[in-house]
Amino acid sequence: MKIYFAASIRGGRDDRKIYEDIIKILQKHGTVLTEHIGNQNLSDGGEYERPDELIFQRDMQFLEECDIVIAEVTTPSLGVGYEIARAELMEKPVLCLFREENGKRLSAMIAGNNKIITERYEDASEIDSLFKKFIASYKNK
Repeated sequence: MKIYFAASIRGGRDDRKIYEDIIKILQKHGTVLTEHIGNQNLSDGGEYERPDELIFQRDMQFLEECDIVIAEVTTPSLGVGYEIARAELMEKPVLCLFREENGKRLSAMIAGNNKIITERYEDASEIDSLFKKFIASYKNK
């Protein structure tokens, strides 16, 4: 299974440790095409050595290639929202993961979309079971 993992880069990297933990869990189930998201050296400045056009082309290729999309949406990100919308247009199954903390609320554009499965969680220890539940629901459709 090819997994596209989306999470904030330029929108903020406060959750990069959680991204790394989620990627490790997802790697037990398939190939994470975007494992660079969990790179501890990747700052909120993004990939400085790569032009934006190449990042866009690479990520759109990964989206085309993937079987499913998992998006961590606690930290708002224009890029992640764009990736979710593109995945929906491509009819890819999408699971959004959200941690309710410090009064943060999930965007209504995600929470209100019945084509997207959204799961709330408190820490990375819950991700494996949420992922398995998502895969089971996706395979039953």
